[in-house]
Amino acid sequence: MVEQSEPPVEETRLPPGQYVPRGSPVIHYGRVPTFRPATWGLQVMGATVSGETHRFSWERFSGLPRTTVVADFHCVTKFSIMGNEWSGVSPATLMELAPPAPGVGHVMIWAEYGYSANMRMSDFTDPHTLFALELDGKPLSPERGFPVRLVVPHLYAWKSVKWVRAVEYLREDRRGFWEERGYHNVADPWREQRYSYQEEPGEGPP
Repeated sequence: MVEQSEPPVEETRLPPGQYVPRGSPVIHYGRVPTFRPATWGLQVMGATVSGETHRFSWERFSGLPRTTVVADFHCVTKFSIMGNEWSGVSPATLMELAPPAPGVGHVMIWAEYGYSANMRMSDFTDPHTLFALELDGKPLSPERGFPVRLVVPHLYAWKSVKWVRAVEYLREDRRGFWEERGYHNVADPWREQRYSYQEEPGEGPP
């Protein structure tokens, strides 16, 4: 009788079409911005419950309570980095201070240079979603999104926006930067939702 060994843990956690690379590749659009703590700010805007824009200085935001999440990271270019330890601010913490109005079903995450990515509120509030300030016990490097990047581990990594500067609450969905350029509106790696032509009815704005 031939014994069958169990597949490596990485294989059981890999979405279809993904592979584990050597090292930790870094991919981003545009140049790496310069961080200036005195002028840096994060806004929560759009359909807030008060109708006002909430502003957080670097001192205030970096002083918010932190949580840690261990999660895999899946790039749409097909590599996956397994078991990352992210530390940062939970969206739930931010939403307590800047709550959305009733009827908000999506958010747009804005970054430096006008980059953006949209997602469902259920993705934004997932327990593993995080405004990360640290990776594996160290502050994020500039090319990985320092000082703050949103990490949404259960979606393809273009939704994990680097260099975050604003959260916009949306009552109606709207496509972000890559979504306007042909990427899938939802971006579930387990369903290989890479491109907009794959969208089913209801998975994207009209």
